[in-house]
Amino acid sequence: MQNVRRYADIIASVEGLIWLGLAWSISFSAYYGSTEATLGMLLIIATLVFFSWAHRPFRYLLRRYHVRKRRTDMWIHLLALPLLIAMFFHIMLEGVLGSAWLPPKMLMVNIVATAGWLTYVVTLCIKFMIHRFKANAK
Repeated sequence: MQNVRRYADIIASVEGLIWLGLAWSISFSAYYGSTEATLGMLLIIATLVFFSWAHRPFRYLLRRYHVRKRRTDMWIHLLALPLLIAMFFHIMLEGVLGSAWLPPKMLMVNIVATAGWLTYVVTLCIKFMIHRFKANAK
């Protein structure tokens, strides 16, 4: 059972890292005025989606309950909370500094989403350590 949870945690963490890569590549593309970074990241995502669709054992693993539950937890850390926090900070900064265009807003969301993903990964590491100590104590 622990292995299933560990695999689910790893899959959710890697998926979060991939989505963060896409978000950061959009910011870099907007900053540099070139779509190469975004297109490269989209190609990586398309390759991984195709691999997970074509490779039967991996497709079976991704359908399991624990993976879906862990991915939902990852999305809460990566998207839901950071968007609300970034919206709050953006409203505060817009009131103080005036209106800003899209790249600074996207940068703020990316920074907060990265912090959310790091919080998710550190939480998983702490849970793993606690389970490891409990198993060693028994």
